[in-house]
Amino acid sequence: MKKRQQVGARRSERSSDNGMITNTSSSSSCTVMNVRYGECQKNHAANIGGYAVDGCREFMASGEEGTAAALRCAACTCHRNFHRREVDYEVVCECPSPSSNGR
Repeated sequence: MKKRQQVGARRSERSSDNGMITNTSSSSSCTVMNVRYGECQKNHAANIGGYAVDGCREFMASGEEGTAAALRCAACTCHRNFHRREVDYEVVCECPSPSSNGR
């Protein structure tokens, strides 16, 4: 289940799964959310009470965007959810309107 993202104190909506967030108010900043999936954290020895990871350093989709194969890693064949999620927020534009302040 996807959660709504809030940027600052303004209400934002997620436009697609590519991570782009655009603000719905007209006089605020536009923010981009870049999502990258890092190393695999799946514990392959959990069923025997141990801890062992496979050493996969970064998620690489094994299929095209929009297919079920896009959620599997080409290197370790684990689901994308086992990889550490790294999120970077970036402000790409400030959109204040100087004519709206009455001067």
